[in-house]
Amino acid sequence: MGMNNTPSGERTHIGFFGCTNAGKSSVVNAVTNQELAIVSDVAGTTTDPVLKAMELLPLGPVVIIDTPGIDDKSGLGELRIKRTKRILNKTDCAVLIVDAQRGLCESDKQMTELFKSKGIPYVIAYNKSDLAKPERALSENEIYVSAATKENINELKEKIASIAKVTESDRRLVGDLFEKEEFAVLVVPIDSAAPKGRLILPQQQVIRDLLEAGCTALVCRETELEATLKGCAKKPKMVITDSQAFGYVSKLVPDEIILTSFSILMARYKGFLEDAVKGAAAIGQLCDGDRVLISEGCTHHRQCDDIGTVKLPRWLESFTGAKLSYEFSSGTGFPEELSGYKVIIHCGGCMLNEREMLYRMSCAKDANVPMTNYGTAIAYVNGILKRTLEPFPDLQKLV
Repeated sequence: MGMNNTPSGERTHIGFFGCTNAGKSSVVNAVTNQELAIVSDVAGTTTDPVLKAMELLPLGPVVIIDTPGIDDKSGLGELRIKRTKRILNKTDCAVLIVDAQRGLCESDKQMTELFKSKGIPYVIAYNKSDLAKPERALSENEIYVSAATKENINELKEKIASIAKVTESDRRLVGDLFEKEEFAVLVVPIDSAAPKGRLILPQQQVIRDLLEAGCTALVCRETELEATLKGCAKKPKMVITDSQAFGYVSKLVPDEIILTSFSILMARYKGFLEDAVKGAAAIGQLCDGDRVLISEGCTHHRQCDDIGTVKLPRWLESFTGAKLSYEFSSGTGFPEELSGYKVIIHCGGCMLNEREMLYRMSCAKDANVPMTNYGTAIAYVNGILKRTLEPFPDLQKLV
């Protein structure tokens, strides 16, 4: 997969923050070596976070986030500051740009406290060092730079890379569950909701991870699964299916073959499978009139038999026998007020980075609302959740 094709959710997200006119956008441009941000002497030029996927050496594929000034006192400024704080939830490492002539202001200090409270590693870059460089010892995460003369810009990149690498996860999607030369059957329905001419991201990633583990991936539709299993000279170690086909597929796969789904594997990869398993139990407690939030990480054209807006509600009502109230969110939109929901059912989150998924899960926990994901919920309503967690015995105990 080339750099330009690296999905946003797999890139390190680097957020640049700072007070109005500390030269933040100029430093962003110097670091990225391109006109990513609007630069002006007028205070508050950057009005919304600007996200740009790019290659940043020595780090590799990243998303650079340029944000509005954190000290704007106008009415709009308060809204901008709120957005800036939300951006922190998808930031893997932060760069705080400070005017070297001014030093740390109150807003800067508040920002560093936010970084610490959210566990985000950060660098403080004192910009305009060509104009002023106070004689004081800097700590390991501080550096003097000049966007104007490019002084220490490469050193700043090295610092960013060193703290960002610490945040990289060694979590595997599926390859660690296999021995070399074992094989899996992947069930990929090709229906009206499937993208034309391609596989969706989790399917591509599972195939790639199996190949890297020295294993074989055999891919078929659910309609060919029975014939595929009969035609195998040796039985596959695992059948991995699109969650939507769980009901059909589970009847065809013998008990001695492990059965799970792309969505369940993705939840483990993003670090929230245990919470998703615990959250699924809330589905069994739903009653008439209860509010359910169904949330997707990406935006796409809704199909006539869309999983989020059509199939899930149908399966939930069939399982619970209750008339439920549904609300839907997609893309980067995720409700700030969650306390009214009885359960949140989220997609696999393949287009969101791990920090954003864990942020959404922590928001749900703060509001005492159980949260699960599509695959786990569909396995639960089909009565096969315990079976689909066979690769993860510790989680089976929770069902």
